Amino acid sequence: MFGSSQSGANAYAKVGMETGVIAANPHKLIIMLFEGAQIALNNALQQMQAGNIPEKGKAISKAIMIIENGLRASLDKSVGGEIAINLDALYEYMGGRLLLANLNNDPAIIQEVQTLLNDIKSAWEEIAPQSAAPAPVNGLPGQIQASSYDALAPNMSRLMKA
Repeated sequence: MFGSSQSGANAYAKVGMETGVIAANPHKLIIMLFEGAQIALNNALQQMQAGNIPEKGKAISKAIMIIENGLRASLDKSVGGEIAINLDALYEYMGGRLLLANLNNDPAIIQEVQTLLNDIKSAWEEIAPQSAAPAPVNGLPGQIQASSYDALAPNMSRLMKA
């Protein structure tokens, strides 16, 4: 009468994810993008093993979209210099490899990209800001002061437009 329990669980999960995005600082948002790409790639491997070609394609496409429109688009090459330029090339490489994995139904290529994402995510976690919560502005918790700008953090304004 009111929908399936699965759709209710999905709605609850979506609200939880959206709340996490709103509360996250730019550094945490990048971690969430890495995690989302990994989940999509794990799903792609499962669908590939099950022989479910359409769902495999959707999962790989989702991973590519996260890498291209999330991780790659958030790079600020004017501030990040050589590191940002190298990451841009690496993200481009990953997207190309995932297209090849999809065309050839090749799990080894997906695992290669997963390893690359894990390595970058681990490095990103190592440089995480030390404070657990952003400094309050005018006494409001969760508000970031302009002086807390991190030049190494990605340009999140491009991600927040959508």
